[in-house]
Amino acid sequence: VNTYLTERKTMEPVTLNELLMLMREPGLVILDVRPGLEYRQGHIAGARSMPIDELQQRLHELPHDQEIVAYCRGAYCVFADEAVELLTAHGYQARRMQQGYPEWHLAQLPTETE
Repeated sequence: VNTYLTERKTMEPVTLNELLMLMREPGLVILDVRPGLEYRQGHIAGARSMPIDELQQRLHELPHDQEIVAYCRGAYCVFADEAVELLTAHGYQARRMQQGYPEWHLAQLPTETE
């Protein structure tokens, strides 16, 4: 945990309010890296599901010319950190959401279910 939280300081986070504003701009990819079941039960409106364990194999599905914001379960979930690390290593412009889906949902921001 200490390693992840220390390395996290080098990643520029996106707050809930920032993401809400960014969603109004075209060309943003919101990436839910939680397991598929969690995504289906509820996710940020417009988010794409790409579980962290599938991300490496599915990179080709993501556009290189758009900003990507990855999120997972919350402040102590490291899936979004791992996603940003992988994405930036492959040349994508990626940031992580500072909070996670639970905080987004509790703030009554736009969500969807499948």
